[in-house]
Amino acid sequence: MSTTTHTTGPDAAGPGDPRAVREAMADRLLRAATRSGAQLVSEAAVLVQGAAVLADPIAGAVYSTPATAAADGVHAVAHPQDHPHHVQRPAAGAVLVLHPAPTMPAEHVGLVATTTAALLEVRGQRAAELRAEQMRLHTTLLRLLLAGHTTSVTNTVRAGGLTHVTLYRLTGPDIPTAHQVLWRAVRPSLAGHGGACVLIGEVDGELLVAELHHGSDDGRILRLVSRVSERHHLLAGLAGPLPLAETPTAHADAAAARHSATPAHRIVPADAVGTPQLARLLPPGPYTAWARSVLSPLTPEHRHLLLVRLRTGTAPRAATALGLSPGTVRTRLRALAALLDADLDDITVQAHLLLALRAPTRGEGQGEDEGRAESNGQAENGGRPESTRRDDGPPRLATLPTGILDTDAARTWAVGLVGALEPHLRIALACWLRHHARTAPAATELHVHRTTLTAWLTRCAERLGQNLADAAVRAELHLALEATAEDGDDPRALPRRGGRTYRRL
Repeated sequence: MSTTTHTTGPDAAGPGDPRAVREAMADRLLRAATRSGAQLVSEAAVLVQGAAVLADPIAGAVYSTPATAAADGVHAVAHPQDHPHHVQRPAAGAVLVLHPAPTMPAEHVGLVATTTAALLEVRGQRAAELRAEQMRLHTTLLRLLLAGHTTSVTNTVRAGGLTHVTLYRLTGPDIPTAHQVLWRAVRPSLAGHGGACVLIGEVDGELLVAELHHGSDDGRILRLVSRVSERHHLLAGLAGPLPLAETPTAHADAAAARHSATPAHRIVPADAVGTPQLARLLPPGPYTAWARSVLSPLTPEHRHLLLVRLRTGTAPRAATALGLSPGTVRTRLRALAALLDADLDDITVQAHLLLALRAPTRGEGQGEDEGRAESNGQAENGGRPESTRRDDGPPRLATLPTGILDTDAARTWAVGLVGALEPHLRIALACWLRHHARTAPAATELHVHRTTLTAWLTRCAERLGQNLADAAVRAELHLALEATAEDGDDPRALPRRGGRTYRRL
């Protein structure tokens, strides 16, 4: 928001020939318009001997004179009935609000408002003529950033010292309109301001927003993206802050996180999906040792591929997030399955993998005594932690070692998540998850109609307050159901009354 102050001139609204007064007023506004939008709004405030605010419905107050009038102007736009003495005019996608002095003639105030709004429109048209070229430049810079040419981008934006990026990937029914609205609200500049620079562009049918900064952002772009998402029904994934060199990783993480977004939660951070709450409750020693052993054959690239696949739910969606072909992703996943000796389509394996990928890094939360115990266990077991021996044959990912999920803290988490479900809903949900979230085979095993099962799953989603279309949520629910499993949780134990009709307990 920009503000400018003027001293009231002798011809601000003085007496005299009405025509001369109008011409003097128009001349003052025209001269102010040639300098800047802020100067124009300031001149309007002087001419009405009061306050003037240009309010954007997304960004809030763009210009305000005096600065203290900004909140009042924004509120007047949102609730005009509460401000009958304010004069409003639409102007360049925003609203001009004038609060004149009580002694100002209404005709004079109306003329100032109309002239100022017209000049703001002219300035807006001029900006629109340049906007298309600027948008193309932003899109080019975003593609360079995703391709790893960070030095070229930082040299172009002329904002030295930028080291990190926060990335948003948005999809929705009308991306071009949302792009225009967000552009006006953010008012991006390649010179950067406040130690940050924002790039906005449409890349492959998505709206991509990259905020380059020094390691942390002030939340301004998040607030604007949130407002635009709500107004234009967009879903967004957020990743970062990450070092600029890891922009491709942030790009994939944002796409994966977007699959967890819903109309109730339109922006989802990448670190908010994939059992983050449960991971903090598990004993760090055994948990970290198991995760390190399970993931030891994998490179960082392997782990990122797995994480994106587990968050998005399918190989084609993972391919879209990673910018690869579905065939390439499937080939790499088959190689990973052989490397891990596990079925990556199995819900238990997926849930355990998400848990392993969320484990603390080496030394994080692990004391010296635990480290020595782990080393002794590995020495006695041929270099592998005792809790993850495979002498019995099953893959390590198929079962969790004792002392990880069978703790009081984990059970409390699980009960809090799925404890409210009735027995038949627990049985149906667990069966559906085992069948890879496919309704038809689950209904066959349960001996109920597909419509019945669909209704039960809808009830589960409502009771749990969870989005069952989210692959990460399904993995968490599977872990919770496993941790709270009872002897009666079996499709054959589903009580019935005549044929396929379910009888409530």
